[in-house]
Amino acid sequence: MMRKWFNNSKERTPRRTGNIVQSYETGGEKTSSKVRSSILYALLLLGFGAVGAQALYHQAFNSDFLRKEGDNRYEARIPLHAERGRIIDRNGEFLATSVPASSVWAVPDQLLRASVEQRSALANELGETLKSLDAKLNTNKNKAFLFLKRQISLETSDRIRALKIKGINIDSESKRHYPQGSLMSHIVGFTNIENNGIEGLEKQYNKVLQGADGSRVVIRNRLGEVIEDVASSDSLPAKHGDSIHLTIDSRIQFIAKNALEKAIKNHDAESGGVVVIDSTNGEILAMVSMPTYDPNNNKDRRGDALRNRVITDIFEPGSIIKPLVAALALDAGVITKNTKFATGNGVWQYQGARITDVSTRNGTLDVAGVLRRSSNIGMAMMSERLRAQQMWTVFNALGFGQTPTLGFPGAAAGRVRPWKTWKLIEKATMSYGYGLSVSLLQIAQAYTAIARDGDMISLSLVRNNNRPTSIQVFSPNVAKDVRVMVEGSAGPEGAKIQSQVNGYRIGGKSGTARGIVNGRYTMNAYRGSFVALAPISKPRIVVAVTIEKPKKGGYYGTVVSGPVVAEVIEQTLKYLGVPPDAPVQEPKKALEATNQQTTRRTQG
Repeated sequence: MMRKWFNNSKERTPRRTGNIVQSYETGGEKTSSKVRSSILYALLLLGFGAVGAQALYHQAFNSDFLRKEGDNRYEARIPLHAERGRIIDRNGEFLATSVPASSVWAVPDQLLRASVEQRSALANELGETLKSLDAKLNTNKNKAFLFLKRQISLETSDRIRALKIKGINIDSESKRHYPQGSLMSHIVGFTNIENNGIEGLEKQYNKVLQGADGSRVVIRNRLGEVIEDVASSDSLPAKHGDSIHLTIDSRIQFIAKNALEKAIKNHDAESGGVVVIDSTNGEILAMVSMPTYDPNNNKDRRGDALRNRVITDIFEPGSIIKPLVAALALDAGVITKNTKFATGNGVWQYQGARITDVSTRNGTLDVAGVLRRSSNIGMAMMSERLRAQQMWTVFNALGFGQTPTLGFPGAAAGRVRPWKTWKLIEKATMSYGYGLSVSLLQIAQAYTAIARDGDMISLSLVRNNNRPTSIQVFSPNVAKDVRVMVEGSAGPEGAKIQSQVNGYRIGGKSGTARGIVNGRYTMNAYRGSFVALAPISKPRIVVAVTIEKPKKGGYYGTVVSGPVVAEVIEQTLKYLGVPPDAPVQEPKKALEATNQQTTRRTQG
C-alpha cells in the first residue's frame, strides 16, 4: 500500500504543480538565451575588431611585409640569355654567328598518353623512330622534365607546336651557325650544345665571346602568365659577348683551299696544309688544313679531320730549312758568299755515316749553288764550321722548339734538343732538315726573317690594337743576299714554278722528307713542302705548303707543293693589288724564257 501510494504521489505531483513549474522553466530559458546571444555578439564584435585592428596595422605599418609575401608567391625570375659574339674576317664577313633556335622537352608520362599517330608524327619531326622515342620516354617515365631535342630550327618547332600534343613544351634558345662551312672550320672551330667553345677560336676566346647571362624579375598570375615587370635591384641585364675580328681574308682562304684541294686530289695524298702570311705586319691571311669538315654538321665533327695541321702537326722540314742555315753560317762569318764546297760525286762519308745528294754531278758549289742544287753534302760541310750552340741559338730565335704565342689551342712547339747533347752527325743532319721538328706555321714565320731583311715578325690571327713585335735574327745584308739566292733556287722544277707566277718574281725552297714508321725512316711515305716569298724585289707575302704521303704523280716538294705555292702567290698578289715586279708575258712565252734561264744556270 505504501509503495503504491508513493508511486501515485510522484505521478500526480507534476499535474498538480505543472503550471507553476512550466512558467518558471520558460522564463529561465529566455533569460539564458539572451545572455548567450549577448556574449556571442560581443565575441563577434571583438573578433571583427581584432581583425580590423590587425588589418589596419598591416596596412598602415606593415604594408611592405605584405607586399613582399605576395610577391614571393607570384614573383618569378626569368633568365636573360647573353648573345654570343660573332667571329668576323678582315672584310666584315661573318664566320660564326648565333641564330634563333628552339628546344623541345616533354613530361614523359603525359606524352606517353598521346595517340600513336601523334607520337609518330613527333618522332618524324625529331628525326627518330617511334620505337626509339617511346623507349626514351619509358626509361624516363618518372621524370617531370626530359629534353627531346635541342637547337632545332624554328620551322621544325612550329610544326611540332602545330601537333598540339599534351606534354610537349617548346622553349626558345640560340645555336651557332658557320656561314663559310668547311672553308673556315679549322680556324673558327665550333661550340657544344651549351654554346661553349670546344675547338678553334671558339674555344680560345670562349670567355670573350660568351658574355654573361642576366635576369629580370616578373609577376605571374595564377596561370603562370607574366603580367608585370618588377623594377628590382635584383634584375640584371645580360652582357652580350664581344665579337672578334680576324686577320684572315675569306677570299685568300678560298684561293688557298682550292689550290690545295686540287693538289691532294691529283696526287692522292693523305693530308696537307697552306699558310699565307703578310710579311709587312705578320697578319695571317689564310690558313688551310685538309682533310676538313663542316662545323654545322655534328656528324662531321670528329676524328683527324678536326686537326688544324698547320699549327698542331710537326714534321722534319727537310730542305726548306737550308736557306735559314745558310743565312746563319753567313751571319756568323764562318763562310762567305764565295766559299766553295766540294761535294764530289754526291756521296760523303762523315762521322761513320753516309750523306748523299740526289744528283751525283754537283761538283764544287758556292753557297747559292748549294741552295740551288739542294746539296745535303754542302749543307753538312757548312755545319762543320758552326758550333752546336750557334745553331741552337738561332733555331731558338726563329721559334723552333717553342710554342707559338699566336693564341690558338693545341699549337705545337716542335722539337729541338738541347745543343749540349748534339753529336757531330746530328748537327750535320739538322743543317739539311733532319733531327728536328717544326710546324708549317713555324717555318713560314721563320721565312719572314728573310723577307724582312733579317727581322722576324710576330704573327697575329686576331686583329687588335697591339703593334707587332719583331726580333733581328740575321743582319740585313745577309737576309738580302739569301733572298737573291733563293730566287729560282729549286733547280729546273723550281723554274717551272716561277713560270707559273706571271708578272711576279718569287724566291723559295722546296723540301722532301722521308716519313717515319715504327721509329725508322721509310721509302714508302714522303712529305713534299715548299716555302716561298713574293714579290722577291719587295716581299709582301710568305706562302708555305706541305703535302703528306702523296701516292701518285711524284712526291718531291717542287712537284706536289710547288704548283700550289705558284697559284696562291699569283692570285693573292693580284687580289691585293701588288704591282708586278717582272714583265707580264703570255704563259707559253714565260715558260720558254724560264727554261732558257734554267739551262744557263745549270750549265754555269
